[in-house]
Parts: sequence; C-alpha cells; structure tokens
Amino acid sequence: MKTKMLFVIDSLECAGAEKSLVTLLSLLNYSKYSVDLMLFGHGGELEKLVPNEVNILEPLKYTEFSNMNLSEAIYYSIANVNINLLIARMKYSMSIRKKKYSNAQKARVFWKSISNVIENNPKTYDIAISYAQGVPTFYVAEKIKAKKKYAWVNVSYRLEENDKVFQRKYYNLYDKIVAVSDSTKEVLSETFPEYSERIEVIYDINNPKLISGMAGIGKSYEDDYDGLRILTIGRLAQQKGYDMALEACKMLKEKGHKFRWYVLGKGPLEKVIKEKIKEYNLIENFILLGVKANPYPYIKNADIYVQTSRFEGFGLAIAEARMLNIPIVTTKFDAVFNQMIDGENGLVVDMNGKAVYEGIVRLIRNQAIYNHILAYLSSEKKGNIEELDKFYQLIEERKQVVQ
Repeated sequence: MKTKMLFVIDSLECAGAEKSLVTLLSLLNYSKYSVDLMLFGHGGELEKLVPNEVNILEPLKYTEFSNMNLSEAIYYSIANVNINLLIARMKYSMSIRKKKYSNAQKARVFWKSISNVIENNPKTYDIAISYAQGVPTFYVAEKIKAKKKYAWVNVSYRLEENDKVFQRKYYNLYDKIVAVSDSTKEVLSETFPEYSERIEVIYDINNPKLISGMAGIGKSYEDDYDGLRILTIGRLAQQKGYDMALEACKMLKEKGHKFRWYVLGKGPLEKVIKEKIKEYNLIENFILLGVKANPYPYIKNADIYVQTSRFEGFGLAIAEARMLNIPIVTTKFDAVFNQMIDGENGLVVDMNGKAVYEGIVRLIRNQAIYNHILAYLSSEKKGNIEELDKFYQLIEERKQVVQ
C-alpha cells in the first residue's frame, strides 16, 4: 500500500523553495508514494514542471474568495449566507494597511484573520509536509490530519517576540522541523531552543543533470547585446538586497564599464526598483526580465552571477550558477559559506553596494582570478542528489513508528 503524502506550499512561482520542491517531486518513487500538492496561489510558472503523478488539489474556497474583487466578494458572501468570509478578508486587509509588516508578521496577521473561515482538508495522510514557513506551517499544523507532520524552514528565522510566541504553538504540533542548511538550523535553534533536538538538516535538493539539460533548451536573452552580461535571480523584495545591486550598477556605469545587468524575478518592490532605475539613469543597464519557468539558459549565457541577499536559508540560485560554471559575486549572508569558498568558486563580499561593485570589477579586470574560478567551478562536485536519501530516512522513521 502506498504511503499517502501531502506537500503544502504558498505557490509555485520561480523561487528557491519552490524550485527545491519541484526537484524533490521529480525524484520521488511513485510506485511507493501517493502524493497530493496543495497551493494557496495557483498559476505559478513552475506548476508545469510538476510530475504528472502528483495530484494538485483544487484551490481552497477561501483562496478563490480572496482572489475576487470586492464587489464579487460581497455578492458571494451574501448569496452563500457566509458573511464571516468577508469579515475575515476585510480584517486582514485593514490590518496590513496600518503598518509595514515583515513576512513573518504578515503571515501571523493573515492566519489570525482567516483561520476560523478557511476550510480543513478532509483527507487523512500518512505524512503532511509544510514546505515553507508561515501560512503553510500554520495550515498543516491546524487543518490537516496526518500520522506525522514535518515543517520545512528555508530562511534564517529571526523573529520578534510576538511571532515567536505565535509560531511556537504551531511548531509544537510537528514531529520534525527540517532546516535547509546548517546555518538555518543554528539560527532556528537560537529562536526556538526547545526544538533543537527535533531539527534536522536537509539541503535544498538540486539535480545537476536536470539543470544541465534544461540549460540547453528554451529561450535565453533575446536582445542582440554581445558584451558582458551580469545576472541576478530573486524575488523583488527587501531580503534580496536590490538596493545594493542598483548602487553597484550605478557605480559600474559611472566608471565607464560596458555591461548589462539582467534580473529574473518579480515581487512587491518592482515599482520602487523601476523608479530607481530611472533615477539612476540605468534603463539600458539594469533590465528586469520578469519570471521565467526555465531560468537556466539565462544562467548558462551569463558571464557573472551576482547575489545581493541580506539573508537566505541556503541560496539555491547560487548553487544553480555553480552547477553551470558561472563565476559568482555574493554578499556575506548567514548561509553563504555552506557552499561558497571565497576566491575559489566565487567572491564573497561585504553587504553593501560598494563591495558588490568592487567584487564585480575584480572579476572584470583580473582575468587570472576569473579563469581560476572557472577552473575551480568546472572541477567541483555538482549537485546534492544524495539529500534525497535524508528525505527517505524521514519516511523510514515514520514506518518504524507505525509498525
């Protein structure tokens, strides 16, 4: 009899956790596992890469309701005699207008607003996995029936006291917490020391054969530019440090360097970033390409990959650039040394625009360093497919307990 598993994640837009999950799903043995996938947001670019064996569940009624415009929502609530849906939605909308919240705070406010009206999943599973912190974690803890529950954490989880107190009661309901890097485990253990013994490390899985194959198909840069290409991949959000990228880009242009800096991603700071591009006169230099389901041809055809993150759980895009042998300049975020060796597979710089600029210039001007990094990248181990064994060990632990 197959093991029944449920994965829950916010959506399958092109971000690190989402790509990690799609990779994991592509590697599972479906002769042993029956897998459901629940999304709070449907239509993400990576949905088309989900294996056919995976059953993507229909959208929750509350998810559909939250996507209606206000007049439609009011009509729906009245027609279905369910005014509580509208009250919950309005409560959340009004709350987030009052102040600027972090992602953790938004998740808390959202769940406190809607948890009483969002429906349970009626099935019972052997294993339920929240594959991202925040709302997926709260939903699996409170709304899913399962013999075992596991929570994935893919960011450096420093929380304010209110969020610690709120989240603790949900993590109490999980059998194991999985951190995607050693540094993520360290920060998580500092935040929730009582869970230290329950935290395991399973790195975001990346499959070099899949990435290499996808890098050879699909679209890449469609302009006719033949000069230096710099690439950054990441959500247009404060975490990714685009202010530092723009500052470095501005300095590169002012110093007369010939280049184009491309960005794959979308997010809440898109308008702000576009305004800065105009302010800094970087329209021809800092180019937003939006989201691409297959980013690998863009990585393969870049000369330098730059990551300006303030924090990451692992840094999957860096791992992908490494697998495609692209020299890297990255800021010194918490988890960076889980995979970077400064001066060998790239350059690790301080967390400011000037340092990012200096790292890029060092690769541009010093061909010996650039070639050394290329040679190192070409010889270093690719991917971490062995992390799949750790995932299976979780499943075996479950079997031993059930037997």
